[in-house]
Amino acid sequence: MDPADTDVLRLRITEVFLSLQGEARDAGWPTVFVRLTGCPLRCTYCDTAYAFHGGEWRSIDSLVAQVRAFGVRHVCVTGGEPLAQKRCVVLLERLCEAGFVVSLETSGAIDISTVDTRVSRIVDIKTPDSDEEARNLWSNIEQLTAHDQIKFVLCSRADYDWAVEQLRQRALDTRCTVWFSPSKDQLDPQQLADWIVADCLPVRFQMQLHKLLWNDEPGR
Repeated sequence: MDPADTDVLRLRITEVFLSLQGEARDAGWPTVFVRLTGCPLRCTYCDTAYAFHGGEWRSIDSLVAQVRAFGVRHVCVTGGEPLAQKRCVVLLERLCEAGFVVSLETSGAIDISTVDTRVSRIVDIKTPDSDEEARNLWSNIEQLTAHDQIKFVLCSRADYDWAVEQLRQRALDTRCTVWFSPSKDQLDPQQLADWIVADCLPVRFQMQLHKLLWNDEPGR
C-alpha cells in the first residue's frame, strides 16, 4: 500500500536542510529548505534533477517538528515542483500555523489558488529557452498579491525580450515584486544588469547567493 494512502498525512521528501536563502525577498536569511520529490517539468536549466525521483515518505507532523528543531524563523518549501504533491498545501498551512515565515518556490505550471495566502508564493514563469513555456498557467497571475513574487530565469537576449513583453503586457510589476535572474553559464550577469538599467525596468536583478557561495553543492 502506498504510505500516502494511510491515515497519516505524508509527503515524499528529497531533503530537509538549513542554509542561507539564496534568492528572492528573503535572500540572506538562515532558512530551512524542505525539498519535495518529483516534477512534471524538464527545464533546460534545472539544477535539481536529483529531486525528480526517489526520496522518502515523511509525515507532515515529523516535517514540522524537524523544521522547528533548527531554531530559525524562515522556511522555504521547494522541489522539484512541490505542488505536484497535493498534500503540499497542508504542509504549508501547518508551517504557517506554527508561526514560521513561509515561502513556496513553484514553477507556475500548477494552480496556486489553494495555497495559504500567508505563504509568499514565488512563481517562476517559464521562458522560451526553458523549453517549458507552454506549461505556464497564466491564470495564476490573477491570484498574486503584493505578498507574492514572480521570477524569470533568463538564458538569452531572446528570453529577456520575451520577459519584458510579458512584464509590460500583463502589468506584472503592479501585482508583486518581479525578479530577473541570469541562468548560470548561459547568460552573463553583467549583460543582463546592463539591459535592465538601459530599459529602466521596474524589476529587481538577482543572482543566486547559494551558487556564488557553494557552487550548486546539494544540500547547501
